[in-house]
Amino acid sequence: MGRWQPNARGRLEQAALDLFAERGYESTTVAEIAERAGLTERTFFRYFADKREVLFSGSGGLTDVLATRVAEAPASLPPIEVAVGALAEAGAAYLEERREFSRRRQAVIATNPELRERELIKLARMASTLADALRGRGVAEPTATLAAEAAIAAFKTAFARWTEGGGGETLSDLTRASADELRAVTAAESPTRG
Repeated sequence: MGRWQPNARGRLEQAALDLFAERGYESTTVAEIAERAGLTERTFFRYFADKREVLFSGSGGLTDVLATRVAEAPASLPPIEVAVGALAEAGAAYLEERREFSRRRQAVIATNPELRERELIKLARMASTLADALRGRGVAEPTATLAAEAAIAAFKTAFARWTEGGGGETLSDLTRASADELRAVTAAESPTRG
């Protein structure tokens, strides 16, 4: 093995996803991931704290993008539009080019309760970031929290459709469409009980 290997992070991600698909997440070791990537375990730990982080390492960057997008949104937009817009823009900027990775990542997460819990924690952190950023714009409670949670619900639905589908729709388009569907659901009159 040479001292310097190009795209070590990408090779480690690819090797991990391949092994998770072949052997399962639980049965795959860091040593096997590093070996498959043609790297050392030491190199693996330069990029990831553990094998879970191969699947979740980008979360911090995504929340930073969300906070920035909320802060930069026009003041005239309602809170829900700001939150949905931030998620749509962050998805486009951060995830769109990684659709196949995202598909494979979700397949691994779906098979493991610990990883599903970690995914829920990530989504809760994103909602908290959105609510904090909305409060920073002067949005009062409970509006900030409700707007953030509703936007996350739309994003979660859009992300599932995006990773499961083979269509040409972007994550941004699906996020906005899911938000429109949520608005339609909440605007519909409830049937009366008789």
